[in-house]
Amino acid sequence: MYLVNLIQSYIPSPNKVGVEDFLTQRFHPIRARLLVMSILWRNKELSVLVLYAVVFYAYVIRRSLNLSHDHFHQVRGLVPGWIPNRFNDVSDAQWRNFRWNLPILTFVLGIFTLVANMLRSHYHLKAKGMSLVWLVISWIYLSYLHGVFIVFILSIVSANYLLVKIFGRRKNFLFVLWLFNLTFLLSNRIYSGYSFAVFGNQWAYLDKFQGTFRWYICFNFVVLRMLSFGHDYHWANWNRFDQKKHMQRCDQCSSGETCYLSLQERSVLDDRFSFNIYLCYLAYAPLYIAGPIISFNAFASQLDTPQKNYSLQKIAWYGFRWVMSLLLMELMTHFCHYNAFAVSGLWKNLSPVDVFIIGYGVLNFMWLKFFLIWRYFLFWALVSGIETPENMPKCINNCYNLESFWKNWHASFNKWLVRYMYIPLGGSQRKLLNVWVIFTFVAIWHDLEWKLLSWAWLTCIFFIPEMIVKSAANMLKVESTFGVVIWHELQAVSGAITITCLMSFFRKYISGVPEPSKVHMSWVNLHWSSIL
Repeated sequence: MYLVNLIQSYIPSPNKVGVEDFLTQRFHPIRARLLVMSILWRNKELSVLVLYAVVFYAYVIRRSLNLSHDHFHQVRGLVPGWIPNRFNDVSDAQWRNFRWNLPILTFVLGIFTLVANMLRSHYHLKAKGMSLVWLVISWIYLSYLHGVFIVFILSIVSANYLLVKIFGRRKNFLFVLWLFNLTFLLSNRIYSGYSFAVFGNQWAYLDKFQGTFRWYICFNFVVLRMLSFGHDYHWANWNRFDQKKHMQRCDQCSSGETCYLSLQERSVLDDRFSFNIYLCYLAYAPLYIAGPIISFNAFASQLDTPQKNYSLQKIAWYGFRWVMSLLLMELMTHFCHYNAFAVSGLWKNLSPVDVFIIGYGVLNFMWLKFFLIWRYFLFWALVSGIETPENMPKCINNCYNLESFWKNWHASFNKWLVRYMYIPLGGSQRKLLNVWVIFTFVAIWHDLEWKLLSWAWLTCIFFIPEMIVKSAANMLKVESTFGVVIWHELQAVSGAITITCLMSFFRKYISGVPEPSKVHMSWVNLHWSSIL
């Protein structure tokens, strides 16, 4: 694909003769001929797929509008919308709560970032000063969210800090760190966040002051940050990151910007591992509820020197794009009631084609919902000077296999898993074993339920043949045009089957939502991804 892109960049409107002459000068004539045939085939295939996509989406959108119009009186979760004569689908509780609280959330985060940025600018604050500012702001925010139950949070995170500071530089420290954090991750779920009544009846009245949000739900993100802090402190003295080599290989860093990998891998000074900066990192208001997840090294370095990759103009453009995406979501929920069909169970009475359309619509609704939530909080982090990884860098319709899906769904979590689990466990040398450990942790981190564990282990089962096929593909290089086409289609089939099985399992055992026929879309999107 690199060669094809290179050729197309040199020849804006390539014809068969021009391309063949270009390649013949650089390759063996037979090899050049095969490459020419491959390029011409892909150009024809792209034209067919463009036409197909236009027809397909025109049909899906039209049928979605008709279904929503014909059945709106039978589905649950619709309320009068702001568009005249239209009902809005607010059947998803997570989206409903976020949407209804968006004005007050925007006001609060706007005030927080305004105050923090004004103090930074006026007093020229660095990491220590900004950590105190955000520490005060964030813990006021947490007091509103969790009430007096922040006592439990403070107790656990303080114990973790002492553990890191006392044992953090010892050889087997990481085992102790993980044992400590996994113990609290599990016990928080088992006991639903504890109760003051267990310390005596005289303290039972405090259980009434729980705040507006269950603290042990948000604490899952705090666990990831505590583990990041412990790892980064443990590795600080023997960091092997070669900044010069990275600068030569990284286009972003060589252009004058600083990539996230560089921020994450470069160790910060020992005084940055203070208790104030640690608490600020754990409770940083813009990222506390939902992320995106950022490593301690990356956070502490930007607390000292605010990010410079996004200018004010870029941040404004980022916010504008988010508003446009919100408008797209509003249009979808007003005109296509996908999620309402799913939660109402009405899809059971529809034809197979209509079930596919509803399921496919629900999948895209879920993607856009998380896209908006994560990018909203990332926007406020950017405004306050902290850049984090994007959680949804690629549209879900462009992920045609498991590896691509997991790299682009909650991508910041994926980066966290790679740095703090995958590489320490042996990386690619033990890949077949690592996926079992990592996905088991992912399931437990989300919730302590057997159905999630079953889903995680099934994911591992389907990961194994995918990894084997990819390894075989790297070893057996397909030379002929026919072989390239066949291999191209086999990739699409394997990706489609894998995702279909997982979606079917997820529908049956976890969500109860109709599975979208990903066989169809995975095959099409494989072509789009590889061609474009």
